[in-house]
Order: sequence, then C-alpha cells, then structure tokens
Amino acid sequence: MAQLKDDCFAFGGDLMPLADALAQLQGRVAAVAKTEVVTLRQCLGRILAEDIVAGVNVPPHDNSAVDGFAVYFDDLDADADTRLPVGGRIAAGHPLDGPADRGHAYQIFTGAPMPVGDDGTQNSGPDTIFMEEDCSVDGDAVILPAGLKKGSNRRFKAEDVAAGATIITVGKRLRAQEIGLAASTGRAQLTVFKRLRVAVFSTGDEVRDPGHGREGGEAPDGCIYDANRYAIMALLEGLGADVTDLGILQDDVGVIAKALEAAQADHDLLVTSGGVSAGEEDHVRDAVASLGQIHFWRLAIKPGRPIALGHVGGHVGGQAGGQAGGQAGGEAGGTAFLGLPGNPVAAMVTFMIIGRPLVLLLSGATESGGQRYPVVAGFDYTKKKGRREWARVKLKINGEGLPVAMKHHSSGAGILTSMVDADGLIELPEDTETMKKGAMVDFLPFTEVTG
Repeated sequence: MAQLKDDCFAFGGDLMPLADALAQLQGRVAAVAKTEVVTLRQCLGRILAEDIVAGVNVPPHDNSAVDGFAVYFDDLDADADTRLPVGGRIAAGHPLDGPADRGHAYQIFTGAPMPVGDDGTQNSGPDTIFMEEDCSVDGDAVILPAGLKKGSNRRFKAEDVAAGATIITVGKRLRAQEIGLAASTGRAQLTVFKRLRVAVFSTGDEVRDPGHGREGGEAPDGCIYDANRYAIMALLEGLGADVTDLGILQDDVGVIAKALEAAQADHDLLVTSGGVSAGEEDHVRDAVASLGQIHFWRLAIKPGRPIALGHVGGHVGGQAGGQAGGQAGGEAGGTAFLGLPGNPVAAMVTFMIIGRPLVLLLSGATESGGQRYPVVAGFDYTKKKGRREWARVKLKINGEGLPVAMKHHSSGAGILTSMVDADGLIELPEDTETMKKGAMVDFLPFTEVTG
C-alpha cells in the first residue's frame, strides 16, 4: 500500500498558480513503488532505483576510430610522403602478437586495439592512424601523406567511461541510450522501481462503454461513450504504469465509495474522471472524503480547473493550511487519489500537466516535467490575467524556416478532435493578457507528455 504524507496535497486557499502547485508536488511526493531486478531487455521505460557505477573502462583499451594504418608519428616525414613497409594486420578482437616494430605501418580496422611498444604498453606503441582512403598501398608497403596530426584517429582507454564513475543516477527513466550505456559496462541486470499500480474508473449514469450502444453504433438517448477512461489508461500505460480498468460507476456515492475502498488496498494510485465538481450529481468528492481526505487544487488554469487530489484509506492527521504551502501533521497510510475533470480535453490536458508529474514522482522518477520549446505564434489571443492557459496548436514552417503555431479552430473543452489535429499546446503564463501574432511563445509537444 502506498505511504504518502498527509500534507502532500494540502493546497487550500485561493486559486493557486500552477508553478506553486507543481513545486509542492516536487517537494512532497516520494516514490511509493518497491524495487525489483530486471534484465536489460525489460528496462525500457522503467525508472532506475540504483545509481549505476561503472565497473570497467569504456573502451577498455586504446583502439582505432577508423580503418587504416597505425604508425609511430616520429617515423613520418613532416614535409613529404612517407613510405613504410606493412608489418602486420590488426582486426577487432585480434590484437597484434607482440610489440610493433619502429619504421613499420600496421593495417588496422575500426575498434581494433592499438598495438603495444617495446615495454608492452600501448603508451609506447604506434600513436597515429591514417585513414585507409588517404593512403596508397604499393606491394608490401604503404605510402602515407604528410600533414596528419599526431594522435589522429586514435580512441583512448576510458574515453567514454572511467571505471568507478557514476554513469546513470537513481530516478532516471531509462531510454535506449541509458540501456546501451549500461550494457557497455557489462551490466546485464538493473534494479528498477516496480510499475506503479493504478486503478482507473469513470463515473456518470450517462456514460457508456464503446461497443455497448444501440444498433448502428449510437449511444442510448442522453448518453455518451466513455472517451476519458480509455485516453487516461493509454497515457498511464505510456508512463509504464500497471493499469486496472474498473469500468464505469453509476452516480451513487455509496457505489463509488465501495469501489474506491476495494481498489485502494492493492493499488498505489486511484484515478477518476468526472464527478469532482460541486454539482448535485458530482459524488466522487463525497465518496473520497468519507474514506480518507481530499483537497481541491483550485488552480488558476484553463482548461481543467476542477481537479482533485487526496488519499483514500489510512489515518488522516492534521488539517491543511489555508495558504499555499500550508502544513498538515501526521502520516497517511492510504492510497493517492487523482480526480480529473469530466470534459475529455480538460481530462487529458490536466493529466499531461499535473497527473503525469504525480505518476512519475510516485514511480520514483526525479524528472517529471515536459520540455517547452520557443515557436512563433501564428494568431492573436486574449486571455484572463492571473490564469495559465493552454491552446491546442499545429505547427507549420514559415518562409524563414521557423515553426509557427496555428491555433485549432475550436477551443472547447469537449472537442476531442482538436487534440487529434494538434501537435501540442502553447502555454500562456498568468501575467499574459494579450498575445499578438508573431510573438515568441512556449510550445509543449504532445511527444513530451504522452510517454
């Protein structure tokens, strides 16, 4: 069962700027997942639970960066071509048998170890490599052009990784790059955090599962198909979570409370969509409050202000402070809860901006934000001051080769096609009221927050 501080989500008071809320998350939410040892083939997308310290040097010896000829630089004529006899052949995995003779060139291939000198070390052996295409072979000799710098095309021992160096730190979400680096040091297994166990359900008497409509595919009168649950489950699985689908719960506080209570015992996070506003049919808030504690993040954002965070189960101690950063006492032995808005665009955007960092932090990651990139605004925009907003945009390249953000024609929180047609979001900060076409704005690609 997840163990979280009772004050993790205690953000009471007036509307809070997004940056303050994310800072609270970063400072207070810790990993709840246990660890396991897995093979490198199982590491993609997993979060590292140990520092990786290299046990070997990479490369383990000086070697050739090209196919060519290895020579002693001091044997070369500085002002004219040099003709040297070829004294041997060195391939990768097949070092030269014995020291290299002065006054000779040695054919060498990419990755092959540099030959040793008279004292048996590479430091005393040939030190410079000519690329094969720059040389001319003449019988048993090779003609080497003048002008090459000493040490050219030679790769040094430990040039990439030195034994004893920390090469990847705990909390890193592993990509192909990190997996390859670990493999280069001989590691076959890594200790990672176990996948976060997340239960997901939707609420609403009007919500129906796809495939459960009337003949012809239409939903029953007054009903809609559940897009939110499938989108959120896909986003969670993209983060490596182990997702349990709890389906759709009717608008009944008792039914919702029973489902939450049953799920919290063997999950690390519970995620809902819908039912967290203040309407008469929004029962999720009351259900969570009856089982644990809930704090509304009354965030100054658009879309998606109605988003709830809290705990289900466990002992609740203390009260949330009224100001941003207010403290609560005690420890909560319950399961974290995230309640997303009911409109599909709002549900997806708030998950990308708030839910994703929460999931990654609970999973043990140390990096949770998506990178923003400067682009040119291709439209005018007016917004309310004091509120952070995101507009769905598609990028086009202008005549100067710069990316230009073009706003989708519809900005409604329920227009899911606007997410499909967009490449990402432009983010407009709280102090912005008017953005003019041609201004530089921050662009958040969906590729940064959907996996």
